[in-house]
Amino acid sequence: MSVPYETTAYEPAESPESPEEHLARLLGRALNSFELPDEALRRLDCALAHDSSLHSAHHSAGLHRETYRHTWLLADGCALTLWELVHNTAPGSEPQHEVYVDEEELRAATARLPLPSDAPDFELPVLVQLSPVPGPRHVYVPDDSADHARRLLRRAENPDRPDAEMSALLKSAFAHQITQAFGRPCRAGRIGLGYALYEHAFLLSDGREVSLWEVEHTATPDGRHMCEVYASEAAARDAMERRAEQVSRAVQ
Repeated sequence: MSVPYETTAYEPAESPESPEEHLARLLGRALNSFELPDEALRRLDCALAHDSSLHSAHHSAGLHRETYRHTWLLADGCALTLWELVHNTAPGSEPQHEVYVDEEELRAATARLPLPSDAPDFELPVLVQLSPVPGPRHVYVPDDSADHARRLLRRAENPDRPDAEMSALLKSAFAHQITQAFGRPCRAGRIGLGYALYEHAFLLSDGREVSLWEVEHTATPDGRHMCEVYASEAAARDAMERRAEQVSRAVQ
């Protein structure tokens, strides 16, 4: 009897095992890991998260086989899947592990197993489609991004800048993108004060995206250039409105 299993959505594994450790353990037990394409292994070097699930199983006359789907989320927002076949049909009945990059190879390997004649043909039934893995919101550039975050927070002069917890979180950043933010006009611009708002978006090693919002402005008593950093766009814009209001009152 075949028992299909299917996950309903892709989620990073909650296991303390990292994507690299999970891949190493899978390849270490697979008898045919040396046959995997080098390109697939190179892509998995940038994996951010992983998920594993039992896909189907067959148990009959003391013999069994199971198939597992192992999926990794990559830094470019794509997903890569390896299929693992586990069975005890070899002499000695010791569990054997094999790994394949696509379903056709998996079907062919399963068809070669000496399972009883009443075993049904191997199929991969799709009960529920996997939810698509969302791509990153930004086009990130791998760089010394953790140091960029540290320098950005260090030059921020506002007392309510992001706290030490945010600084610790950004130590795992490995790519970032800087874009100028536009949108609703700020009062600082309407009264002739120079200002600009930038989003510094960071991609963390666990796949999360975190942004810091930098305001550069001259809304100071002496017109000096000043940098402020906030954890959200709303907080940055509200701070500029308040500062512009203070300057406006001071010149009246």
